[in-house]
Amino acid sequence: MTNHLYDAIVVGARCAGAPTAMLLARRGYRVLLLDRATFPSDTISTHLIHPPGLAALARWGLLTPVVASGCPPIDTYSFDFGHFTIEGSPAGAGFRAAYAPRRTVLDKILIDAAAESGAEVRPGFTVEDLVIEGDTVTGIRGHSAGGHSVTEYARVVVGADGVHSPVAKAVGAGQYAEKPKLQYSYYSYWTGLPMNGRFETYVRPDRAFAAWPTNDARTVVICGLPIRDFKANRSDIEAGYLATLALVPSFAERAAAATRVERLVGMAVPNFFRKPYGPGWALVGDAGYLKDFITAQGIQDAFRDAELCAQALDQTFTGRRAFDVAMRNYQESRDRQVMPMYEFTAQLASLDPPPPEMQQLLGEVSRSRPAMDGFAKVAAGVTSPAEFFANESLERVLA
Repeated sequence: MTNHLYDAIVVGARCAGAPTAMLLARRGYRVLLLDRATFPSDTISTHLIHPPGLAALARWGLLTPVVASGCPPIDTYSFDFGHFTIEGSPAGAGFRAAYAPRRTVLDKILIDAAAESGAEVRPGFTVEDLVIEGDTVTGIRGHSAGGHSVTEYARVVVGADGVHSPVAKAVGAGQYAEKPKLQYSYYSYWTGLPMNGRFETYVRPDRAFAAWPTNDARTVVICGLPIRDFKANRSDIEAGYLATLALVPSFAERAAAATRVERLVGMAVPNFFRKPYGPGWALVGDAGYLKDFITAQGIQDAFRDAELCAQALDQTFTGRRAFDVAMRNYQESRDRQVMPMYEFTAQLASLDPPPPEMQQLLGEVSRSRPAMDGFAKVAAGVTSPAEFFANESLERVLA
């Protein structure tokens, strides 16, 4: 069988891979996009897109179908800490609200856009291994369902294949700034639980849960417990889920009047950065950088990676910059933008009570409308935690 030379083969066609393929194809490159799944299909995800992620969709001309899918806008973020509540607007990057489309909806929009941009898309395709010549990745071997193994070659193979990335494993991508799994989260969908444009989070000792609206008049409700408590609770996840909701009687009453319509799913994830490039390969999305999903940053992080990586590869393909130089800039840009949120997320995901000085500070924030809006913008990834919590910045907002 004839082997075709592509500029890029992208392994994984969801929130990181499909936009990477789309952006490269729009630049005129020959791109092959592969995924084991067929679409539309679901995957474990918070599926919340904060305003910076919506700005990316708008740049790509894909915001309209997301909004038209029927997921309602979310213009208020509320954080109930028990003794006080911080409630503010996530507005930023030109948008006043967030949206939370189901992955059955979002991923299909993204993969269709990649195909319409000229990428060759092969769903239901399993990558068996990489083709490596010397120390350079030159292609992939794999097969469609029931098909014979084929080999395809490319100038670069991009792994957008998630936390357990076979591409990252095959090339031995180094990890750094690692943290262990911090909490276990599990979620389901409810009907009859209207949210009225609100994203609500409730934080209690050793437990937290959140709820927000999505497609088909459904509400996702997600609960988390520290990883240290998981083994003791794994025998009856549903009881633990309902017991967590019962920690806030007012919400438990709302849930009691609603109906859970899907099974519980959940997972715990490690926290790490991987070096996202090497000879003939690159990583985007969760394959290259992963943190706990308590802050629901994964989709907009994937979008940012897609833009940064596609730009770096374009510089390489056109000869404007050497591969190592362009890709090192991609890595440095990614790390610089996400490191403060990475640390902030790890602190939240521990589900440990905030130290007394932080509790006092958050209490002060809850008494200031500008400060509450500022905190909501941190949660939405609009403002860096490092910027918001800097002494002079916070003093100015509180004043």
